Amino acid sequence: MKPVTVITLHDPVPTSNPTYTAVDRFWLKFINDPRDLPFIYLTLKITLTMVPAGILLFLPFITGWVWWAVAAVYFILNNFVFKGPFGLMLHCSSHRPLFTKRYGLLNKYLPWVISPFFGQTPETYAAHHLAMHHRENNLENDLSSTMQYQRDSFRSFLLYFSKFFFTVIPSLAWYFNERSQRALRNKVIRGELIFFGVCAGLCFIRWEATVFVFLVPLLISRIIMMVGNWAQHSFIDAEDPGNFYKNSITCVNTPYNKKCWNDGYHISHHIKPALHWTLHPEHLQTNLKTYADNKALVFEGIHFLHVWWYLMNKDYPRLAKRVVNMHGMFSSEQEVIDLMKRRTSVIV
Repeated sequence: MKPVTVITLHDPVPTSNPTYTAVDRFWLKFINDPRDLPFIYLTLKITLTMVPAGILLFLPFITGWVWWAVAAVYFILNNFVFKGPFGLMLHCSSHRPLFTKRYGLLNKYLPWVISPFFGQTPETYAAHHLAMHHRENNLENDLSSTMQYQRDSFRSFLLYFSKFFFTVIPSLAWYFNERSQRALRNKVIRGELIFFGVCAGLCFIRWEATVFVFLVPLLISRIIMMVGNWAQHSFIDAEDPGNFYKNSITCVNTPYNKKCWNDGYHISHHIKPALHWTLHPEHLQTNLKTYADNKALVFEGIHFLHVWWYLMNKDYPRLAKRVVNMHGMFSSEQEVIDLMKRRTSVIV
């Protein structure tokens, strides 16, 4: 394996001396950070395309092949065009509010209006991710912890997903209740009940549209979130499970990072949760020796879904070929494979 002391990164970084249009300058009055201007345009695209398609499916005069044509458009936009970028925009804007305090009410638009179309119940994502997952850091009290599972086993993943899908909301509400965080507890309960209450009401208008527009995305989004979390926290050093460098991974130089706001940089995200998404490549470059000293796993050219798939097939050789050998921390691919196998074992 070739030692690497500097990684040539092609992932998004801040634009030097950006040039703004008149429309840009209008929106810049409302948002906290000019670097988040792409979020405005993504939100507008979703609002003007996918959301109207979803609403059309409830209209009584949309029937037959026309209904299915609109449904196909909605499904493609939801799952193949916008799901990833929206999900990670929601992630970024949960950590760093998009709109200024003066226009703070607009920060409700993504979690309360747009999120349900992607199967995200209002405010539950932020509560789970910020107030629970980052606090617990995939350790024993993390409700989405991967530690107690064999992380290269599909059977273990199915058990993990089943537990999450059927128990996450009551478990999360109880988690906050035990810590006397009643506001967070109430947010979780309120968001989930309103989502399913609205879905129940919409079933009386058009049940097939309700299933297609809201409930199928709910299932898909929770599958994707668990696949992602599993991959992000598959490799854990049993002797140091709380070490960010040893319980998370990073994926670089992948189109996924351009589409999903550098989400591949999961190690630095846990180290600095509020770090702006454009600064993660710099953090990796600046701290490359620290990554190497901890034998952190940085994969090049693949993203979390690839990592998950290779693990489910126990394809360690293919994973090893994608590991960046920072400062020569590995002498061979076999050494990488041995380390990965150790770090995917059950931790009790």
